Amino acid sequence: MLPEQLTLRQIKVVVDNPGFRVQSFCIVTTLTDAQTYSAADIADLYYRRWDVELFFRDIKTTMGMDILRCQTPTMVRKEILMHLIVYNSIRLLMLNAAKQAGVLPRQISFKASIQALRQWEPVLNRDDLEARERQRLMVLLREAIATTMVLSRPGRKEPRCLKLRKKNFQLMTSPRHEMREVPYRGAKRAK
Repeated sequence: MLPEQLTLRQIKVVVDNPGFRVQSFCIVTTLTDAQTYSAADIADLYYRRWDVELFFRDIKTTMGMDILRCQTPTMVRKEILMHLIVYNSIRLLMLNAAKQAGVLPRQISFKASIQALRQWEPVLNRDDLEARERQRLMVLLREAIATTMVLSRPGRKEPRCLKLRKKNFQLMTSPRHEMREVPYRGAKRAK
């Protein structure tokens, strides 16, 4: 049940970064204590929400979860769960690398971390590797990951566009058992 009255706080944020579409905007929040939650902190948190969008992009695009391959709802749930387990494991590795190097975790490239992990995986999974050597290699892996920094690019524009080209398959316009495949539907045939 909602309360009859709700106390809110409105914060006006002036944008002085070139390239932003707006000069100012308002944030309305239930965090009313200005001593505990300063306007600058709330505005900074609002700016950092873009990181969440980038994290979703990491899950969907970088990890290939934009297209789910399983056919049943149960298996789709398992596929999503596995993607999230792998994502969190890589993020934990990045967090440990950031701590080891003394940098912020959000400054480390997710894609480059995956690439580094793929390169180091055959060495780390050797059967004849001793525990002490594996630990030494993990330190080196974290160092390699920590060097893949994402540069600060304020005001960078990322236009929305489709990157994947459409496939040359015909649309399913009749039930599957009645459907007949048209032989090649490429540009050569279209003429």
